[in-house]
Amino acid sequence: MEDRKPLRVGIAGLGVVGAGVVGLLQRNAAQIAARAGRPIEVVAVAARDRARDRGVDLTKVTWAETAQDLTQRNDVDVFVELIGGSEGPAREAVEAALARGLPVVTANKALLAHHGADLARMAEARGVTLAFEAAVAGGIPVIKVLREGLAANRFSRVYGILNGTCNYILTKMRQEGRDFADVLADAQKLGYAEADPTFDVDGIDAAHKLSILAAVAFGTDVAFDKVHVEGIRHVSAVDIAFAEELGYRIKLLGIAALTEAGLEQRVHPCMVPVDSAIASVEDVYNAVVAEGDAVGTSMMVGRGAGAGPTASAVVADLIDLARGFSVPTFSVPVAAKVALPSVAIDKHRGAYYVRLMVLDQPGVIADIAGALRDEKVSMEAMIQRGRNPGEIVPVVLTTHETDEAAMRRALTRIDGVPAITEPPRVIRIMEQL
Repeated sequence: MEDRKPLRVGIAGLGVVGAGVVGLLQRNAAQIAARAGRPIEVVAVAARDRARDRGVDLTKVTWAETAQDLTQRNDVDVFVELIGGSEGPAREAVEAALARGLPVVTANKALLAHHGADLARMAEARGVTLAFEAAVAGGIPVIKVLREGLAANRFSRVYGILNGTCNYILTKMRQEGRDFADVLADAQKLGYAEADPTFDVDGIDAAHKLSILAAVAFGTDVAFDKVHVEGIRHVSAVDIAFAEELGYRIKLLGIAALTEAGLEQRVHPCMVPVDSAIASVEDVYNAVVAEGDAVGTSMMVGRGAGAGPTASAVVADLIDLARGFSVPTFSVPVAAKVALPSVAIDKHRGAYYVRLMVLDQPGVIADIAGALRDEKVSMEAMIQRGRNPGEIVPVVLTTHETDEAAMRRALTRIDGVPAITEPPRVIRIMEQL
C-alpha cells in the first residue's frame, strides 16, 4: 500500500529561492501531492532574519536556530540547503545531514563543484540521496535528462550557455552597440547582476556548473580545478560588431568534450555561427546541448535562475524523494567512476578571432603576417578599414584551425610589434555546433 505520510522538509536559507520553494509547495500542494504520491510539507526552517516578510506563510513551521540544528531534528525527512557558498554553514550542514543518513537537496553549485566528489561518497556510504537539479541551469531539467533520459548514451560533448547574467550583457551589447561596463551597470540595477559581479562575469559561476555537468555526463569526479576559465570583461562592442560582420555572435560557453587525450573542460567567450541554434538563445536564458552516440544532438533552453525556475527544480527533486526514486549522485556509483586525464587548454585545437589596435604605418601588416607564418598559423581572413596614417586603427583577423599553443606563441610575437598599442584581443571560434 502506498505511503501517504507527508514528506517532511526542513529548509535552510529563506532567500529568494528558499521563499520560492515554500511558496511553490503551498501554491501547488494538491498537484504536487498527486504527482509525488503523498503530500510534501515544509515543517521546519532556518534563516538569519525571522522577522522579514518573505511573502509566504510561515506560521505553521518551526524555526531552528541554525542549519546544523535543522539536520538533527527527528521531524525532518529531507534537508534542503539553500544557503549558498562552498564553505561554512552550507558545507557543514550538508555534511551533518549526510552523516546522519538524511537525504539532501541543494541548489549550491559552488559546494558541489568544490566538494561534490566527497559528498557523493558520503551519500552513497549512508545509502541516501544527494540531489541537485537546481544547481545547474535553474528550470532546465538538465541533470535529470543527462542522468536518466539519455542514460543509454555515450556522450562526446556537453556545452552551453550556463550564466544568464553574461548572456544578458552580451545580448544588450549587441542589440544596443554599448560597451560592457555600461550594460553591466544596467544589469545590476535590474537585479540580473550582483553588486560584486565577479563570479558571473569572470566565468566562475559557469565553471562551477560545467564541472558538475561533466561529472554527470562522463561518469567521473567533479574537477572544478581542471576547468580553464575566462570571462567576458575583455569583450567590447567593437568585437561584437566585427563578429556580426563575420557571421558570428559572441556567447560565453561552458564546454566539456571527451577527446582522445582525455576530458577538456573550458569556459570562455566563443564566436558561434549566427545561424546556429545556440546563437538565438538571448537575454537571461540558458541553454545546454548534449551530444550522445545514440540520440545525436539534444538542446534544452530555459531560464537558468530566479525564484520560480530554481524552486521548480528543487521541488522536482523532492517529488523524486517522496516517490522513493533515487539514482547515483553523478550518474554512476562511486566504484564505477572513470578517471579521465585532464586536457590542458594549450592542447586545444580550433580557429581564432584576433583584434589588434594598430598604429597605421608601413610594414605593420607584414610583421603580423610574419609572426603567424613563423608559428605555422594559417590566416583565413583580415579586415582593415581604409588607411589612416599615424592613427590607431583596429585590424581583425581570423585563422584556420590551429593549435592553441602555436596561437599563443604567435600572439606573444605580435604583442611585441612596436605598432601594436594594446594587448591582442582573442576569441575562440566554435564552428562545429
